[in-house]
Amino acid sequence: MLRHIFVLVFATAAAFAEIHSLTLRQAVEIALKENPDLVLARLDEQKAQENVRIAKDPFVPKLYAGSGAAKVWGYPSSIEGAAPSIIQTRTDMSLFNQPKKYELARVRENARTAAIATQSKNDEIAYQTASLFLDTQQMARNVQSLKPEIDSLEGVSQAVKLRVEEGRALPIENKRVAVDLARARQRYDAATGDLETAQASLAVVLGYPAGDRIQPVDEERATPEIPATEQAALQQAFENSKELRRLESQLQAKGFEVREYKSTPLPIIDLVAQYALFAKSNYQDFFSHFQRNNGELGVAITIPLLTGTAPKGLASQAQLDILHLRTEMNQTRNRIELDTQKSYQDLQKAEAAQNVARLDLDYAREQVSVLLAQLGEGRATEQQVDDSRLNEQEKWIVFYDAQHGVEKARLSLLRQTGTLLAALR
Repeated sequence: MLRHIFVLVFATAAAFAEIHSLTLRQAVEIALKENPDLVLARLDEQKAQENVRIAKDPFVPKLYAGSGAAKVWGYPSSIEGAAPSIIQTRTDMSLFNQPKKYELARVRENARTAAIATQSKNDEIAYQTASLFLDTQQMARNVQSLKPEIDSLEGVSQAVKLRVEEGRALPIENKRVAVDLARARQRYDAATGDLETAQASLAVVLGYPAGDRIQPVDEERATPEIPATEQAALQQAFENSKELRRLESQLQAKGFEVREYKSTPLPIIDLVAQYALFAKSNYQDFFSHFQRNNGELGVAITIPLLTGTAPKGLASQAQLDILHLRTEMNQTRNRIELDTQKSYQDLQKAEAAQNVARLDLDYAREQVSVLLAQLGEGRATEQQVDDSRLNEQEKWIVFYDAQHGVEKARLSLLRQTGTLLAALR
């Protein structure tokens, strides 16, 4: 009963699932627009840009205006310390503030770091999408290759059963073919389940609901240009590494942070200006001269005498962060060199494996042709022909796997050299 309920629920969910037929280029373009992780990275970048506006605030003039009404007893005064007025406006901004200036430079560099991180996320999502797309495409090929194998084994099973009944084969041959058929069906069912999972995973990466499915569509894809030598690939990897650029940007930001904390003893100069419109009734009993329009313009100078121990401690922490970043940069360079070398060598190995698989497939196909000719001459048996055809089907699967390995290795190398997005577009 529970099994029937599960099947019904699954069938209902599948009925509402939408299937999207996409080429690799289309899938990458959609992922670069709709991938949730990439959307979050862009939001973080926008937030970092807004932090620049916040850090610029001390150097931007601000204007405040206000008015109020109150009954005055005795000497005219106000809560803020200014004389009571009908209308009052004031403005202020920093003219010289080195800590805030370095803070602004640091925040700008952090915004650049966030932009680099978004670009790096673009590359990561493009690689993830392309890798999943190729995996899904390969699984679909495997499913298509395994189905004819099952059909062929079913035909072999009937033929062997007939030969056993006629006494031209031993009964054990039936069991041998039954095992081969059961194994082929098991592989087909497993491959179908893997294909379903891969299609759903690709849909999620592209920003679609988990219930949707992506069906890869074959297209003519130009073979991307690969560096001619391992050294050329390594040079491209260093030049295009967004991770190194991100670390360099963080290092620059930490340099501004050190200067920010070290500049706290410097004086701060602010522009101040104020205008007030007075009411005569507030002043005629206390002053011999009354002036309705009043204003002032000048600078306020603040000289820090004792700044405490926090700035020195914060500067020391920032310098330690700089040492940490430099060590991380060296580690990153070493990792990039090793990963690029490995990717280049993996591509060479995959291409060699593909060449061997192609030769093996050609040999299996010729073997089928030879056995068919021998069967017509009575020099080969039907079982030999059937076995050779099954062997050819296996060689096709191996060849597709080798071809898939070359595509994945090429993707990995393009990712390391920083040219993946250009190749996919």
